[in-house]
Amino acid sequence: CETCSEGEAKYRCPRCMKYSCSLLCVKKHKLALSCNGVRDKTAFVSINEFTDLNLLSDYRFLEDVGRTADAAARHSTLHSPTTKKLLYCLRNKARRCNIDLRTLPIGFTKRRENSTTFNFMEKKFYWHLKLVFPHCHAEYTLKGVPDDKTLADILKPYIDPEESDPVVCQRLKIYTMSPRSDVQILMKIENRKQNSIRYNELDASRSLLDNLKGKIIIEYPTLFVVLKTLKNDMVVLGQDATDPAGNSDSESSSLSSVEEGEVRDSS
Repeated sequence: CETCSEGEAKYRCPRCMKYSCSLLCVKKHKLALSCNGVRDKTAFVSINEFTDLNLLSDYRFLEDVGRTADAAARHSTLHSPTTKKLLYCLRNKARRCNIDLRTLPIGFTKRRENSTTFNFMEKKFYWHLKLVFPHCHAEYTLKGVPDDKTLADILKPYIDPEESDPVVCQRLKIYTMSPRSDVQILMKIENRKQNSIRYNELDASRSLLDNLKGKIIIEYPTLFVVLKTLKNDMVVLGQDATDPAGNSDSESSSLSSVEEGEVRDSS
């Protein structure tokens, strides 16, 4: 057993291939690795390990994608003039705030998930937001986050030792035990080539709206919370000597990158 290292392994997780000896160890490994236990149908399989079962699995996967995409295309509400008008209004309001907000085609996961709205009475956005904590393999989705809320206040329920939920605090223990000066908030730059991924560092003391100004957002913002003292492969723009500070890459490369990452999950 790869969880307790004591019992004889009886089960193997279809997702991460970890061996477990009991239901308790299965639950522990899922919690520790944020594993859902569902086999990844899009996982890479080398040609030497490719079997007839893999071929059959890929065939069924493509059939499922085709059926789901067809069902989504037939959904009347997604093609209604009201829906298109709301999306146009959302992009227009974002443009006035110096935010390049882009929406994906119907059927993409991020298009379905996005719950971002604009309140005309208050004249502000309520964002759909995703927080990723890579050092703990954890991520959380927030809905209705006002654009005037600072990033520090957004993170308080997660990494503040006093204000965070006990369960969340335990899971993100490495963050809650670190000083606030060690916490770094990054956001991926979308208009870059796939082999040149870079991140913008955001200011925790400023509002979400201020941090998003001048940036390209695909559907909704995804913020990566990292610790400076721990090694990670996220290169911050302007801090890599081999990388120019400017964003000279074509904007079309960003959409192709996003769509290629989403295309297998389009449903």
